[in-house]
Amino acid sequence: MSQQIHDSEQPILTHLLELRDRLLRMVAGVFAVLLCLLPFANGVYSQFAQPLIAHMPASSSMIAIDVISPFLTPLKLCLVMAIFLAMPWILYQVWAFVAPGLYPREKQYALPLVAASTALFYAGMAFAYWVILPVFFAFLTTTAPQGVAVMTDINHYLDFVLTIFFAFGVCFEVPVATVVLVLFGVMTADQLAAKRPYVVVGAFVVGAVLTPPDVISQTLLAVPMWMLFEIGVYIARLIERRRAATPAIAEEGD
Repeated sequence: MSQQIHDSEQPILTHLLELRDRLLRMVAGVFAVLLCLLPFANGVYSQFAQPLIAHMPASSSMIAIDVISPFLTPLKLCLVMAIFLAMPWILYQVWAFVAPGLYPREKQYALPLVAASTALFYAGMAFAYWVILPVFFAFLTTTAPQGVAVMTDINHYLDFVLTIFFAFGVCFEVPVATVVLVLFGVMTADQLAAKRPYVVVGAFVVGAVLTPPDVISQTLLAVPMWMLFEIGVYIARLIERRRAATPAIAEEGD
């Protein structure tokens, strides 16, 4: 009896040990990238703050309210960047852990979706840094009331920009979301296309929330989101055509 219990528990223990090893490898990867970034922490933060610094008045500068902020804030940025830069390695470890339990058809779609999600998330952050933030801060620094000096705290700036990065990274996942809806049979490509008016309105609403209250900034986010939706619908149509052209196959496991 005890031998049977041991045999039934062994696979669970094996999976837990593998999970531990994968988690340790993720942490090790992030730590390795962090060690490479730490010597350049101040320079990394200076580059990170350029969208604001470039539009601040000549007599203004960023400030550190907390005593330890000049030391901790660049380190915090380096840690977040280490996680972002190590994301392909992290996702590879996740894939290596779950792949043995997936069906061949699931593997066929899972890996491209994960790769596309990562690339689009990076693209969203890059778009926010190079396009949205310069416009955003150019607008904000000109709206300060007379007699008010624009002097932003470095820690508050970091938290704000990271939030913007995350928001734009998620917004750029629209094509993946549309493809997933079709893959799992929740909606068809034609049903998604029929929702186009709502998507366009929603894109402009999101643009109004995440960008300054001017038409140019809202359009800079809304139009790419709309285009990404159209790309997702196009890919969904290709998937449906491929399914229709492929002979029906037996369910996995039969």
